[in-house]
Amino acid sequence: MLTSLENETIFKKAFTDKTVFTRFVKDILDIDFTVDKIETEKKFEPKTGDISISYDIFAESLDHRVVVEIQRVDYDYNFDRFLHYHMMAIAELQRSAREYRIEKTVYTIVVMTAPYKIMQKTGEPVIDEVMISSVDPRNLNDKVVNLYGHRLVFLNPHYVTEDTPQKYRDWLELVYQSSHNPGNFKVNLDNEGIRKVVELIDYDRLDPEVIDKMKIDNQRRAMLKIVETEGYEKGKQEGIEEGIEKGIEKGKIEMVVKMKANGINADIISRMSGLSVEEIEKLGS
Repeated sequence: MLTSLENETIFKKAFTDKTVFTRFVKDILDIDFTVDKIETEKKFEPKTGDISISYDIFAESLDHRVVVEIQRVDYDYNFDRFLHYHMMAIAELQRSAREYRIEKTVYTIVVMTAPYKIMQKTGEPVIDEVMISSVDPRNLNDKVVNLYGHRLVFLNPHYVTEDTPQKYRDWLELVYQSSHNPGNFKVNLDNEGIRKVVELIDYDRLDPEVIDKMKIDNQRRAMLKIVETEGYEKGKQEGIEEGIEKGIEKGKIEMVVKMKANGINADIISRMSGLSVEEIEKLGS
């Protein structure tokens, strides 16, 4: 039986494998990527910009011309946040460049593990399985001028259609099947990367430490689901999207304060809430 790729521990276990990572990048970005090392919870020191950023999975190619980040998200669908992450990774390269020219290309892939909830500025729901954003300009003939190459890609396995290209379909169906049909999954095992993921996330092959971390992540997701629901209802009463976001954030803080009051260790609260230990220690004191 498969374990769910919606789980943070399981997702990182699968996509930090070099075979999986390189095949995933080839299928999604259509680039050959010879990985140097794959890092998790990558942060830039000193930080770039005023917001502390942590990349779920971060890797550079051996020739140091390509940077790929993978962000997994299951509850916070603020597309502006992902744009900020993407641009800060580009800005980090700029900081170390001798001149303005950036030699490396930055690719950010965001994997959504739940349906989109944020609406576009037009008020329409975002229900696409693949969305690709490029910073390259277009000329008056609507032809892309490849000046930069940086790309931001959103993937959502909930909206696969018959027209979804196979290279995307393989990975989208893998994520979906691991969560919704783990005991009788149907995925493309002819794809080397998919086959490797199936091997890595087989529950019977997981060691006890991974299982323990997986359970903590599941508790965290359950807590955030409660917070999100309560925050949405509070914000909806105000009738504004900002109210919903504030309600969710307030609900999270209230939950953390209650956990502290019940004597739960700050490290465990951090893993469950996503807040840093320093942020937790300041709450309710």
